[in-house]
Amino acid sequence: MDQSKIDALRALPVPAFHHLIDGKHVPASDGGTLDIISPIDGQVLTTTAAGTAADMEAAITSARAAFEDGCWSSQAPAARKKVLMKWADLIEANALELAVLGVRDNGTEIGMALKAEPGSAAATIRYYAEALDKIYGEIAPTAGDVLGLIHKEPVGVVGAIIPWNFPMMIGAWKLGPALAMGNSVVLKPSETASLSLMRMADLALEAGLPPGVLNAVTGEGRVVGETLGLSMDVDVLVFTGSGGTGRRLMDYAARSNMKRVYLELGGKSPNIVFADAPNLDEAAKVAAAGIFRNSGQVCVAGSRLLIEAPIHDDFVAAVAKAAEAMRVGDPLRIDTHIGAVNSEVQLTANLGFVDTATAEGGQIVTGGHRILQETGGYYMAPTIVTGVTRDATLAQKEVFGPVLGVTPFATDDEAISLANSTVYGLAGAAWTANLSRAHRMIKSVRTGVMHINTYGGADGTVPVGGVGQSGNGSDKSLHAIEKYVNLKTAWIKL
Repeated sequence: MDQSKIDALRALPVPAFHHLIDGKHVPASDGGTLDIISPIDGQVLTTTAAGTAADMEAAITSARAAFEDGCWSSQAPAARKKVLMKWADLIEANALELAVLGVRDNGTEIGMALKAEPGSAAATIRYYAEALDKIYGEIAPTAGDVLGLIHKEPVGVVGAIIPWNFPMMIGAWKLGPALAMGNSVVLKPSETASLSLMRMADLALEAGLPPGVLNAVTGEGRVVGETLGLSMDVDVLVFTGSGGTGRRLMDYAARSNMKRVYLELGGKSPNIVFADAPNLDEAAKVAAAGIFRNSGQVCVAGSRLLIEAPIHDDFVAAVAKAAEAMRVGDPLRIDTHIGAVNSEVQLTANLGFVDTATAEGGQIVTGGHRILQETGGYYMAPTIVTGVTRDATLAQKEVFGPVLGVTPFATDDEAISLANSTVYGLAGAAWTANLSRAHRMIKSVRTGVMHINTYGGADGTVPVGGVGQSGNGSDKSLHAIEKYVNLKTAWIKL
C-alpha cells in the first residue's frame, strides 16, 4: 500500500449519496437526509438519503418489474456470468478508492479493509459468476414410463439488509449468489456505513447489470427496513446483524407473505486453548488478533478465551503482551493495527460492558477505557478481563467491541460445557496437538465454524452460518445458492 495515495483519497470531498432505484440516483421522496459521521474524527463526512416507506416501495416495485420482465432472470447463464465477471473486475480496479471510502465511513483499519472489503467482494462475485453455469437440475430415479425433472428457478425479489462492520464483504455474500441465480435484489445498507456498498452497486450498473435488477435504499431500519420486511412483493429476506432485528424480520415475514428469512446473527465464540497447543506464542498472537482486529467488530470474533488452568496466567500475559503491541489509531495509516469503533453509541456500549464485568467480579488486565479522545474519534484500548464466570454478562452477551473475557477450565468436558453455555453458535476454535481431542472439539462444540490451531481465514469455498440464536442458512460456498432458488418438480408421463 502507498500511504501517499491513501492520503490523497482521504482528502477528497465525499458527495451526498442518494438511493439507487431503477438504475437512477434519486433523493428521498421528502428530501430528508442523514448525516454520516466519520468515526475517525467524529465529524460529518457527507449525507445519505433518509429513505421513506414510499422510497422502499418504489425500489421493490422496480425490482419486481425487472424480474418479471426477464431482462436478467431470463438471460442465459453465460450472459449473466459475463456481467458479473466485469463487475468483479471493476471492484478490483477501484479497490483502493472503495476501501478508503469505507474506512472513512466505518473506521476499519485500512490494512484489513483493503483485503476484507473490495478484495473479498470481488473474489465473491467472481466465485458465483464462475459457478452459475455449473448449477444443474436433476433427473429423478423414476419408473421407466415417467420422467421426473427437478428445476432450480430464481426465487424472485430478494431483500438484503447489510451491517456496518464489513458492508462490501457481507453485501457480496448476499449479492453474488442472489444475482447469479437470476434474482432481483433490494439492498438496505446500514445507516452508519453505507457509502462503499452504494458505490459498489453503481459499479454493477457500469458492468451492464440492467436497471432495476439491483436497487439500494438508505435510511433508518425502523422505516425502510420495516417496509422491506413487511412487503408482500419480496420473496426472500437475508440479513446479517443483531438478534433483536432478526426477530423483528421474522415477525414481519409472518405478518406479510410468509417470505423466507435467512439470518446471520450474533456470536459469543469460544477460543479454547489447551496446554498441549503446538505453539502457545503463536496461539496468543492469533487470539489477540481474533478479537481485537477491526476493534472487535467481527461477527465471528473469538470473544471468549477459555484456557486450560495450568497455563492460564502465562497465556493471559502473552495475549496481553500481543494486545499492547497492537497500535490503535487513525485507520487510514498503514501502520495502524486497530482502527476506530464504528460510532459513539457503540463505544459507549462497549465501555458499559467493561463496567458491568468489573462489577460482577472481573479483573481488567489491560485496557478498559477510551483513548485518543482528543482526535474527536471513537477509539478504545484493547481490553482483557479475567475472572469471567460462566454466567457473567461478559460470557453471555455479545459486546461487538474490543473486549475479551477469559475463563479457566480443568478438563475437556468442562471446556466443552463452557463453550456450549451460551445461546449462540457461530464460531469457535481449539488449540491442541492431540488429533483425537481436536476431532472431539469439532464434534462437540455447537457452532457453525470450528477452527483448529488457527482462528479466522476460512475462504469462500466453505460456508459460514450459525446454529442456535446465531441464525440459520449459510453465506459463502455453493451452499449459499440454496437460499436463492426454488425447486420445481416436473412429473411427465411418457
